[in-house]
Amino acid sequence: MNSNIDPVKIPEHILGAVYLEARKGFPSECCGWLTGDKNGSSAISLRRCANDQSSGNHPTKPDRSAETAYVFSSEDVMALNTSLDSEHPALIIYHSHPNGQAYLSDTDREVATSPWGDGPAYPVQQLVVGIDDSRVVESALFTWSEVENAFVEIARYPGAEV
Repeated sequence: MNSNIDPVKIPEHILGAVYLEARKGFPSECCGWLTGDKNGSSAISLRRCANDQSSGNHPTKPDRSAETAYVFSSEDVMALNTSLDSEHPALIIYHSHPNGQAYLSDTDREVATSPWGDGPAYPVQQLVVGIDDSRVVESALFTWSEVENAFVEIARYPGAEV
C-alpha cells in the first residue's frame, strides 16, 4: 500500500451501506459513488447507480455480463460530472467483484484512466468490494499516484457478514 496518499475516510455506516448494495446486487456487480465535502477528507453519503452493463455501452468490454463488469448509465455519468462542481462532490466511485476479491482489475484501471493516459478519468478514489455468495470478503481503496503514473492501493478494509 502507498502511505503517501491519504485515503478518503469512509465512516463505518457508509462502508456498511456499500456492502449492503453489493449484497443486493449479487451476483451482478454493484456500482455508485460516495460524496463528501469539497475538502475531500471524508465520505458523507452514498449515491447508488444501476449497473447498465446489459446496455452494451461499456467502453472496453461491451460483451461482458453484469456479473463480470459494470457501467454507469448516461444519466448517472451526467450526475457524476455535475456532482464534481457541487458542494458535495463524488469522492469515491465504488463497485463490487462477485468473485470475492477486492482488486482493481486491468479493465477497471483502463476505464478509470483518462483516455489520453495522463491521469485518472475522474478526480476520485476507487473502492472495490469483494463479495461472494455468503459474505463480503474484503474491500480495498485505490487512488491515482502521480509518482507511479498508475492507480495504487491506499487502504484495505475487513469484510462483513451481509
